[in-house]
Amino acid sequence: MPDAPHELTFRPLAGPEELALFCRLSYVLDHELADDLGSGRRRPEWMWVALRGERVVARIAWWSPDGKVPLLLDFFDLDDTLPEPERGEVGLRLLETASAAVVPAGGPRPEYGRFVPSDWREDPVARDVVEARVRVMERAGARMLVERLRLEWRAGTPVPADSGRLRFRPVAGREDLLALMTPVMEGTLDAHGQQDLASGLSARRAAEKHYDEELANYTTPREWWRIAELPDGEPVGFVIPARNNYNPIIAYIGVLPARRGHGHIDELLAEGTRVLAGQDGVERIRAATDLGNIPMARSFERLGYVNFERAFDMVWD
Repeated sequence: MPDAPHELTFRPLAGPEELALFCRLSYVLDHELADDLGSGRRRPEWMWVALRGERVVARIAWWSPDGKVPLLLDFFDLDDTLPEPERGEVGLRLLETASAAVVPAGGPRPEYGRFVPSDWREDPVARDVVEARVRVMERAGARMLVERLRLEWRAGTPVPADSGRLRFRPVAGREDLLALMTPVMEGTLDAHGQQDLASGLSARRAAEKHYDEELANYTTPREWWRIAELPDGEPVGFVIPARNNYNPIIAYIGVLPARRGHGHIDELLAEGTRVLAGQDGVERIRAATDLGNIPMARSFERLGYVNFERAFDMVWD
């Protein structure tokens, strides 16, 4: 008689020495894992595998900027040679088992984010991979929040010279920026901002949340941050060039509602790009914008940014 199939085992990694086991399945961020573990952005107990004997049939991992509390679920992979419904059942059991151990009891479940090919809907193989993971998340109660364009400026791409229509000055401090972020938030096209407002936060509180949870954590010089003004001193908007743990980025661009429709978004993006491109050794600048934010997407395209990938975010309400 043939051997009985191995039972499934769900467990976290015993330590960084098991990274090779985790990487028996693959994803585009595999190359970041070793450094993330070394820097504390990931912890072995946040990295789980589903095993059938020695075979990895699913894996999952969370990330955090400081390794204290898991902030983002960004690895969730299945053995796509498994038939359905087995593939989905294995994934769901791993998701629920690992989440119960990793996510603090009573706390919100971290957002799930995944990078996907730009043409994933047209490529049958890529579409199957994406939809299999989305189905598991939906069965666990998550919903799709947004699909985003991932964009990249590459060294050698021309950057427009300053047109002189606007004056740029450094941000004077937290309150200086929040005074502009608040009205920008009121009419935002950004899905995460809209979600914060829909949750009951005021525009001011949503702006503070964005500042304190993201912008304040960038360690690159605040002197890079720019506020744009008309020649008479009236503010138009702002741009936040920065560097995260992995790349130089355009972290945030905002145009005040009263100043929209005048082409200022291009000037803000160009200024942020000039700031970063002028730093030593910058080969690329990364950015992202929601698929539905057409004005921002077109501005990136005009400035020569390439849409090299997409991403989606799913949330638990």
